[in-house]
Amino acid sequence: MIFLQTMTKDWKYWLYQPYKWLVVIPIFGLATLLGAIYIIIMAPFSPNLSFYGGVMWAKVMQWVTPMPVIVKGRENIAKGQSYIIASNHQGAYDIFAIFGSLGLNFRWILKKELRKAPVLGYTCELMQNIFIDRSSKMAAYRSIQRAKEILRDGTSVMIFPEGTRSGSSELGPFKHGAFKLAYSLELPILPITLKDTHKVMCGGLSTLMPHRVELIIHEPINTMNFVDNQNGLVEATREAIASGL
Repeated sequence: MIFLQTMTKDWKYWLYQPYKWLVVIPIFGLATLLGAIYIIIMAPFSPNLSFYGGVMWAKVMQWVTPMPVIVKGRENIAKGQSYIIASNHQGAYDIFAIFGSLGLNFRWILKKELRKAPVLGYTCELMQNIFIDRSSKMAAYRSIQRAKEILRDGTSVMIFPEGTRSGSSELGPFKHGAFKLAYSLELPILPITLKDTHKVMCGGLSTLMPHRVELIIHEPINTMNFVDNQNGLVEATREAIASGL
């Protein structure tokens, strides 16, 4: 039985390789280029319009890979409410799953160093993604104030509390920086669980394979219920995300 499963996997893997290199990778390059051009053109008119360039980029990659995304729990999203969206982080395709299927207008939290990255840093800045500078208390304060200006009228912020990709269905320890941000912005946390994105891609391009994934949206967590209990907020968020795995 194990031998047959291995042979089936090998057959699927080798069948997919020509399609990956001749179709998926070239379309990724083209979609990325066109997406960057769209963002540069639309950003002066509206950051929200430029955001949807990222959405379409992700949807193209979902379709071409292919990676069907099943979304559950949309009823837990309140219209017009801003959130700190917290998700587990299994692999590179998490970005395509969230961007293309979550259905919320949000901004990514990025390290300030990414601002200097050619093209990527510029387009991320045009989309009003939030670069966090923790080099000093004053720099961190300015980052938070900038975030407060951006995160209103239903615009949310996206974070990965694990801080790195797990490459599996295991949930790693959470870093506390994201939760300090939630206190500063006084926003509820919206936990989401990504399931099986690591089966699409868990490492380099050699691991890329088509697979169906799930995106589960859990009930929001009121940050203000944990004002004096940051560990409790971290644990409540982690338990919610873990419940979907």
